[in-house]
Amino acid sequence: MESVARTTEISARSETSFEDAIRVGIERATQSLRNVRGAWVKEQEVKIDNGEITAFQVIMKVTFELEN
Repeated sequence: MESVARTTEISARSETSFEDAIRVGIERATQSLRNVRGAWVKEQEVKIDNGEITAFQVIMKVTFELEN
């Protein structure tokens, strides 16, 4: 079966961990996009205040299959 997919870039943030930021981003993406098939974490960043990590951010490319 042939298929065509599209990729979109999203950013997600968590105060807990990179893994949680990924989960948050995927959960949100699947609310708006149908047929999500995968994601690639392109970048990871941390926000630091007074020497402490206060947030974890990921930038992901999310792939979803286009409907016929």
